[in-house]
Amino acid sequence: MLDVQIIQLPGNEDIPLPVKMSSGASGFDLYAAVSEPVRIEPGKWKLIPTGVALSMPHGLEAQVRPRSGLALKHGLTVLNSPGTIDADYRGEIGIILLNLGEQPYIVKRGDRVAQLVFMQIPDVRLQVVEQLDETSRGTGGFGHTGK
Repeated sequence: MLDVQIIQLPGNEDIPLPVKMSSGASGFDLYAAVSEPVRIEPGKWKLIPTGVALSMPHGLEAQVRPRSGLALKHGLTVLNSPGTIDADYRGEIGIILLNLGEQPYIVKRGDRVAQLVFMQIPDVRLQVVEQLDETSRGTGGFGHTGK
């Protein structure tokens, strides 16, 4: 079990802290800490504050991901999905919500708008080499298998 510290930023005491909605859930639901309703027109995006900030140990990343219900019912997604929160970031978590639906969407204070999933990040060192090892795939990409 890894410990992640969280603070509720001043003026957001009425906003729930991120919470897993079931015992098997991977993500913690994030809530909108907007001061007034925010209208997101089709094809547009808005930055939605959450009213919380984190302190994570190095080697951990928090990813902001869309909520499947909002995606299915309203066409809402996270623009930079998954959004990355680095271990050394201490500011408020913000969500860039994108409306891919056909109708405007109104975000209200306290709405569940995204989810937060924690991932362990390996300590990687890039090594410059003269040549890469060969594989059967080689440089094939972007649909190279014809499917």
